[in-house]
Amino acid sequence: MDNATFRSNTVLSDVHLHCPNKRHLMVRLNTVGQPVFLSYFKLLWNTEDSSSEKDVREATTEREHPYGSGDVLCDKDGNNLKKERETNIEGVEALLDDDGDLEVVRRPRSASDLEAENLLRDRVYPVILMKGGEDAFEDEEQGGTCSDVVKIDNYSIFIFTEHTMATPLEDVGKQVWRAAFLLADYILFQRDTFRCCSVLELGGGTGITSIIMGIVAKRVYCTDVGEDLLAMCEQNVALNKHLLEPGRGEVKVKELDWLKDEFCTDPEAPYSWSEEEIADLHDHCTVIMAADVFYDDDLTDALFRTLYRITHNLRNSCTVYIALEKRLNFTLRHMDVTCEAYSHFRNTLNDLENLQDGKMKYTVEPIKLDFCQFLVYERIEQLELWRIVAEQLT
Repeated sequence: MDNATFRSNTVLSDVHLHCPNKRHLMVRLNTVGQPVFLSYFKLLWNTEDSSSEKDVREATTEREHPYGSGDVLCDKDGNNLKKERETNIEGVEALLDDDGDLEVVRRPRSASDLEAENLLRDRVYPVILMKGGEDAFEDEEQGGTCSDVVKIDNYSIFIFTEHTMATPLEDVGKQVWRAAFLLADYILFQRDTFRCCSVLELGGGTGITSIIMGIVAKRVYCTDVGEDLLAMCEQNVALNKHLLEPGRGEVKVKELDWLKDEFCTDPEAPYSWSEEEIADLHDHCTVIMAADVFYDDDLTDALFRTLYRITHNLRNSCTVYIALEKRLNFTLRHMDVTCEAYSHFRNTLNDLENLQDGKMKYTVEPIKLDFCQFLVYERIEQLELWRIVAEQLT
């Protein structure tokens, strides 16, 4: 009993923790017997809107801070609450009891206070479809909960996603994670940067980030491993053709194993690469992205090796975007709250930046998360976004 070991075989994404009290739509069982659910995620802003980024940022700020900026807050009647607080301070002595204890007299709560509390305490979550999916859309819109949903040609923009709700650690790609939403937000915010690009996603999982990228990019190779996961990803691409068709973007689902040095080109294998697709990737890819794939040190090392190998073979310089969530855990080994997977990622990222092999140069910088939010999720402070510019020296 010198070394206590705790094991957990199930991992649940925070995105799925706060679900409405509705009957979930389980669409099928996957090949390993896991239930697969169907969710839709709402875009908060029209990706083709001509409004300025400043207006969007201000609108987002107003939504997050309904009282605006400054120290002066006003209630519904326009009374200055700051002056009220000062008056209360002056009368503190009158509120002391015989023993000198302070008797706090609370101000009656107004309707505006209750409304503000509801805004601040509102939980955000994906809306899980009930049986009769079309009715679920209608009921929610009639209930007034879709006031922020963007309308184009009289219909709402939704991203449909098949996913699981809880999996073993090796199947976490079948869930939806917050860092994927963060990267999707950045893609929509900087859509002109990615317009008509050829893009590779490493560890695409359910494919939600590749689908968002497919709205603006010319071609996206969404890659992962596992036939069941790739089949789910391909199904999600098919479910979202309504988003890809206007811009004629293309999302191709392919297998890419970081633990192997070569692309899978076996024509008998599902999701394998053709020689033409490999050539197209090497000739035209200028963007590589990955979201929430750093949870195992060996896989982190394998990803960076794959990243080096691919960027070295590209004809053009490439920009890599990495989104992740720093997850804190209490460990018995350290007897403290640590984040070992994140620490290993930062060390490996630092090694990549300091690489001096005379072939490649990598420039690394963090991206500030001050851009507006297009998808509904909790943008917690542990989320990070990194940009890596890969340039060939020879």
